Amino acid sequence: MDFGKVSTLKGIDFDLPPDHELTDQLFERLKPDIEPPRVYVGCAKWGREDWLGLLYPKGTKTRDFLSHYVKHFNAIELNAMFYHLQPKKVIESWAAKADDDFRFCPKFSNTISHVHQLENAGGETDRFIDHMHSFGNTLGYSFLQLSEAFDVNRAGVIGDYLAALPRDFRACLELRHPHWFGSDPAASGLFNQLVELGIGTVITDTPGRRDCLHMKLTAPVAFIRFVGANLHPTDFTRIDSWAERLDEWIGKGLREIYFFVHQSEEAHSPKLCRYAIETFNKKCGLRLQVPKLLDEGTLF
Repeated sequence: MDFGKVSTLKGIDFDLPPDHELTDQLFERLKPDIEPPRVYVGCAKWGREDWLGLLYPKGTKTRDFLSHYVKHFNAIELNAMFYHLQPKKVIESWAAKADDDFRFCPKFSNTISHVHQLENAGGETDRFIDHMHSFGNTLGYSFLQLSEAFDVNRAGVIGDYLAALPRDFRACLELRHPHWFGSDPAASGLFNQLVELGIGTVITDTPGRRDCLHMKLTAPVAFIRFVGANLHPTDFTRIDSWAERLDEWIGKGLREIYFFVHQSEEAHSPKLCRYAIETFNKKCGLRLQVPKLLDEGTLF
């Protein structure tokens, strides 16, 4: 993922900001639970030929990539739906390759978010949701990503669109224009509306856009998109910081977390994703399956 890509990491403050007051208010409503947390960690796509010999055995056919991917990770951030809404039979075949503990997290179609820009998109939205139900029990949260040009002056458009979504359809919103992360009243109003609607936020941790690391949880779910720097040492210290924060959130009652690893060179994503799983297991007391990479190599 190139969003927030920089030419140098020098001078970037990678510390996680404190929780926003909306997050504090969420935890006041939650109660620590004995129910084990549901934590999902994965990559953004499975169709990577550069993972042959690393995650997939050499000689594996493209059609069999997903069958191998689900053996290593328990979730996938499904960007493919953004570009092309697959037929229901294809979606059903994907879901059949995973067990009920796996989660697909599809991105809303760009026809909805970028072509119609949320207006007069009812038909496309109904079609998208209808297709997503084909994932059955493997459907996690779907996420709606808006472009960097979608400013706070369109907060009403976003609010109207989200209010029209079925309440039982689990969704998170990803905002990118810088004004959403300042003190604009329209931005505050939208985040408060997300709380009322029970719609989550996407927290994007990427080097060149630290403002997107807003730490606002508006629903009892954390959806984190982590963009690394191709196994630079800071990738691992940043993951360590996230382990600390997730452990705090779990201790305060959060029971559903999605953490997706990106790199500008996605060939490196499985190794960093493995490190995240190992670190979360150790710090948060989880028992996530650790991927068994074919080419262990070295992380540093």
